[in-house]
Amino acid sequence: MIIEIRRAGFINKGAELMLHAVVQRLRERYPEAKLTMAPIYGGADDTFDKMLKLNLYPKAWFWRKGIDFTQFIPNRLLKAYGLVTTNEIDIVIDAAGFSYSDQWGPASSRELSASSKKWKKNGTKLIMLPQAFGPYEKSNIIKYVKIWAENADLIFPREKDSYRYLTQLVGEKEKIKLYPDFTNLVKGTFPHGYDPTDKRIAIVPNYRMVDKTDLKTSQAYLPFLIKVVKYLVDRGLQPFLLVHEGKNDQILADKVSYAVGSVPIVKETDPLHIKGILGTCDATIGSRFHGLVSALSQGVPSLATGWSHKYQRLFEDYGFIEGLISVNDDDVVLYKKIDLLINPESSKPLCALLAKKSNELKELSEEMWERVFSVIDSVGPR
Repeated sequence: MIIEIRRAGFINKGAELMLHAVVQRLRERYPEAKLTMAPIYGGADDTFDKMLKLNLYPKAWFWRKGIDFTQFIPNRLLKAYGLVTTNEIDIVIDAAGFSYSDQWGPASSRELSASSKKWKKNGTKLIMLPQAFGPYEKSNIIKYVKIWAENADLIFPREKDSYRYLTQLVGEKEKIKLYPDFTNLVKGTFPHGYDPTDKRIAIVPNYRMVDKTDLKTSQAYLPFLIKVVKYLVDRGLQPFLLVHEGKNDQILADKVSYAVGSVPIVKETDPLHIKGILGTCDATIGSRFHGLVSALSQGVPSLATGWSHKYQRLFEDYGFIEGLISVNDDDVVLYKKIDLLINPESSKPLCALLAKKSNELKELSEEMWERVFSVIDSVGPR
């Protein structure tokens, strides 16, 4: 059996964490299966090296301007380089996270609609793991969404907004069911020699709060981070900045650290290490979605600023909607919310609540995987 994992890769640490989550579950259930991924979904210079470490076979994939040019490459040449072809694949597992929406434009949905037609014809199953969908208001994307939604075998929106956006467009179907983000099942690890004793509250910046928000929010984000860290430093609570993504997040972290007197900055490239680090914290305040999932799923009290509906729904899932904050909140509101995390009389019951909710969501993720396995198990030999 050959299973393709798509749209999870090395674009960012959230995507990489999703890739680890999928690989772990598939290896446990189907140890003999060949797992493949298109290297083009990477974005990092060392994408191929990382694929080798995960024992992922490279898939031939070359799309430009909505055309699959891979079909024009002779199969004997593809085989000579060990590339898996579309026609060989039995199962496609899509773990895009957030790609098929007006916000990101029609290109991804156009490609998926064309690909899903070929998969349907070949008898290849398409499973779309929990991710954000929609909104769908632009005519240049709606027609493509309808096609891939028809061709998919399972579609899992990860919160109620995404479920509503999708089902309002294509109707409610048995194959469409809401499940939470599935990285909650992944266990974190630790970097060699990491010492958490002086790093108790993680501040996780996200440049998307600068380039994906309105002007007022964008301009307020850096001063907001500085204000948060300064408050924690003044309380003697050992905050540190955790760089979850790339150079722009690093720039934000550097500016904040400089402004408040050189608080520690941790930059980690392994998403499993990031999850492990977050699990050692007393609290987190962040804007990276999967950083927040990693903290909340381990019972770590967290506050979030976000740039899309997915943040609000995540905190609703964990029963802590008070954990959402705006960079434009006044100081009284902000400090009151930080105090929820750091005062023992409020943080202790909050930890208990998050642990309870985490167990409930993990049970749903296990249920989701059983549905995935039932589809995979139904695939016979080619």
